[in-house]
Amino acid sequence: MEILNVKGLSFTYPQCGNKALDDITFSVSRGEFIVLCGATGSGKTTLLRMLKRELTPLGDKEGVIEYNEKNIDELDERTSASAIGFVMQRPEQQIVTDKVWHELAFGLENLGFKRDEIARRTAEVASYFGMSEWYEKNTEELSGGQKQLLNLASILAVHPDIIILDEPTSQLDPIAASEFIAALKRLNREFSITIIISEHRLEELVPVCDRLMVMDKGKVVYFDEPKKAAPYIRELPQVQLGMPSAARLYYKLDNGSESPLTIREGKDYIEFNYKNEIRSLPQRKYGHSDEKALEFKDVSFRYSRDSRDILKGLDLTVYKGELFSVLGGNGAGKTTFLKAAADLVKIYNGQIRIFGKKTKEYKNRSLYKNGLAMLPQDVQTVFLKNTVREELDDSGTDIKNLPFDLSYLLEKHPYDLSGGEQQLLALAKVLAANPHLLLLDEPTKGLDAAAKQKISGVLHDLKEKNVTVVSVTHDVEFAAMSSDRCAMFFNGRIAASGTPDDFFSENTFYTTAISRITRGVYDKIVTLEDAVEICTLNGRRTG
Repeated sequence: MEILNVKGLSFTYPQCGNKALDDITFSVSRGEFIVLCGATGSGKTTLLRMLKRELTPLGDKEGVIEYNEKNIDELDERTSASAIGFVMQRPEQQIVTDKVWHELAFGLENLGFKRDEIARRTAEVASYFGMSEWYEKNTEELSGGQKQLLNLASILAVHPDIIILDEPTSQLDPIAASEFIAALKRLNREFSITIIISEHRLEELVPVCDRLMVMDKGKVVYFDEPKKAAPYIRELPQVQLGMPSAARLYYKLDNGSESPLTIREGKDYIEFNYKNEIRSLPQRKYGHSDEKALEFKDVSFRYSRDSRDILKGLDLTVYKGELFSVLGGNGAGKTTFLKAAADLVKIYNGQIRIFGKKTKEYKNRSLYKNGLAMLPQDVQTVFLKNTVREELDDSGTDIKNLPFDLSYLLEKHPYDLSGGEQQLLALAKVLAANPHLLLLDEPTKGLDAAAKQKISGVLHDLKEKNVTVVSVTHDVEFAAMSSDRCAMFFNGRIAASGTPDDFFSENTFYTTAISRITRGVYDKIVTLEDAVEICTLNGRRTG
């Protein structure tokens, strides 16, 4: 039975000539798991917001959206609010109360449920998601993964038929992201809740979805089973880059119509089709300059006198011209580490030096004058103007010299951009400062795979100019292709570090999908390019 029908849907934002959505028609059956993908700016977020009446953006709309054969514009307020749930990209934007238990009850209170019913539902959903230990915590104390799970649980408490999710794992570490996706699969499988999710992280989602919806330039260009998508995906390079690693490896090596999707299928594909006489590739040599760009010595920090230490005797050295990536779980202290490096928080013990000079010795903001620049995790904090054009002009950015295209966004308000577009705009402003030390907090958040490759190219170009880049990221694939060294941050310290080849080959959980696929067949293969090269060198099996 169809639960959602979209007929001839088009949408144009105010003062924009191009349609954000262009004559979209599709239907979704009850209990389906739908994954929506496409390049940054292809219209995914706009489409998802159109499906939730309360979040529909301002602009010119054509066409009809029906829930259970009724126009969503004609639904009563209670049905509209409860039947279709929505989980946003940034969990902090959706949390409205100060306690976990109150956040779970908030939607039910607003819908007028009786106290006993609220108590029963909140207890049940908290137990289902294993939230008992943090049920009475302050919401600000939660990790990113816990906040996003709380948002999902709060929506589930009102018993929705459809849950729509807009890149819900973009700010989660790999383990938290896997746990969140597992929760979605359980809800879909055990309760037949319809799931529609937009993501750039497709590694775990595509193999479990019923249908894959691909968007390009405001249109739906494919909507069918993911295994049948290969011929269509081949014609869309930007979308192809975001597919699971097993599929991308197959696209590079084969021309068939049905590709492997999971880690196991990818490993089987290699073992059945390629020799392994050559086990490894020549290892990339690591070297560094003698000059230290960033140095932490026994650094400790806590946010208040009575709170626990976030940084605990942290020792770290990053050399001039080095690309250094920091990975680790939500709440490990990675963002605090970047803030300390940028002198945005005051440490109570140890020393931090920037190019050999203590941070406290930089006077009158001299640290930031062609010295240090930082891309914050919340990029909206860098926007001060009413249009993208004004933002770029204010920072002195020449749009013609940007490595990515923002020209089609010039007249838009920065807050009207998609998450990925905001990320690119903020990065453009930060790069305009011509820093010698660039600090990036989740630089690929909300970006499609093609944009990530461009950002990686930007970082390598900066390295050629002897710029030092320190990135905090949950994106293991990006770290593997954009780093000279990677480090694992845990419990306020660096737990391990090494070159990408060594680091990701030795890790079990914080590693790339390609490493998992090739492990046991080949040695120290962590990127798609390496996997293609070693398969080609070995050649196909015969017979």
